[in-house]
Amino acid sequence: MHRFVALLRAINVGGHVVKMDALRRHFEALDLTDVSTFIASGNVLFNASAARPASLERTIARALEASLGYPVGTFIRTPAQMAAAAGHSPFGPLLAGELLYVGFISAPLDAAGRRALASFVTDASDFAARGTEVYWRRKIGSSYADFSLTRFEQAIGRAATFRNITTVRKLADLVSKSSVPRKRSK
Repeated sequence: MHRFVALLRAINVGGHVVKMDALRRHFEALDLTDVSTFIASGNVLFNASAARPASLERTIARALEASLGYPVGTFIRTPAQMAAAAGHSPFGPLLAGELLYVGFISAPLDAAGRRALASFVTDASDFAARGTEVYWRRKIGSSYADFSLTRFEQAIGRAATFRNITTVRKLADLVSKSSVPRKRSK
């Protein structure tokens, strides 16, 4: 069995309300095991016998769309990938008044996607890409008006979902602890 984290887009935002127990049941219906959720924003930890994240992404996304009635961007990460995303600091230490978010995408940005990403940089926001993650540093108190997920996705040519760095670090910790082989009780 392999341990994974699914980061889902469009869960409990924009009128798409999904209870976490129902979300767990959707995953269990796909023969995924040891399913748990973390906060109500579409973070699901689970075990799967298949070790192919891209295949799992497609399977889960199709099943959720069929069950929920709308597309759900699905981004699968291994414990090592979550640890790398949580540990990367493209802007150095955060200063007082700054927030960091990690955006998850399905494939690294190409040259056009990197140019599009650069177009989102403002006095209040910086962006950096590394592999299948995009990092967004934002000054506290700055408006979200300079950033729209839909506009961002259109610009980079792919779906994305963002989590604050605190959530990413907690997920990395949870999935690393839960991926340790468990001792059998006697």
